[in-house]
Order: sequence, then C-alpha cells, then structure tokens
Amino acid sequence: QVRLVESGGSSVESGGSLSLSCATSDHTSRYCMGWYRQAPGKGREGVAMIDVNGVPQYAESVKGRFTISQNNRIGPVNLQMNNLKPEDTGMYYCAAEVRGRAECTGVIFLPYGRYRGQGTQVTVSP
Repeated sequence: QVRLVESGGSSVESGGSLSLSCATSDHTSRYCMGWYRQAPGKGREGVAMIDVNGVPQYAESVKGRFTISQNNRIGPVNLQMNNLKPEDTGMYYCAAEVRGRAECTGVIFLPYGRYRGQGTQVTVSP
C-alpha cells in the first residue's frame, strides 16, 4: 500500500504561483497518480493526474495553468500551479490508485481512489 505525504500549500494572491509536492513511500509504476482538491462545502474535484501510460490529464478549469510531473515514475509527484485564482482555493490531496481500476480512467475519477495523503491547504486571495 503506497503512502502519500503532501507539502507546499500556502496563501498567495491572485495571479501568484505555488508548487505542491507529494512524497511517496514506494515506486509508483503500478499506480496512476494525481491531485484533487476540495473546497469547503463542495465535492472533490480532480485537478491533474498522470495516467497509466505516463500521460498527464487535467481538469478544464486548470488547463494551461497547472502542470503535473514525476521523474520516471519514481520520486515525488509535483504540481506546479501558475496564475492562481481565488476559485483554486481548497485542500489539495495527492491521490493514487492501482492500475486497471476504474479510478485510473480519468482525472474526474481519481478523487475516489483508495489512497490519498492528509492534504495541504491552498488559499488564493483576490
């Protein structure tokens, strides 16, 4: 079972940038990996993922602003967030699921995977 630990959350002004990192306890080649967020009173929203073929996928709301990366399917899974907006505010979670499961078929499904970290808070002020 992979363990995930997020870091890098902070408070920034609109238009600013943040870089989130997710440390993993094991080689992640058997998992799809990604990030989702949850704002107060709202549901989980998949933000970005690296699918089983190593291809990044993004939610429409963050395309062109966020970049997910991982070096050769090992090491931390990073999320570079640029041009942040107040609507990006929320708790950001690193998530993973074993390849072959439905949660790996798209970024909207990853938030319902079995593995996640404790979250890191991102707050964007106007």
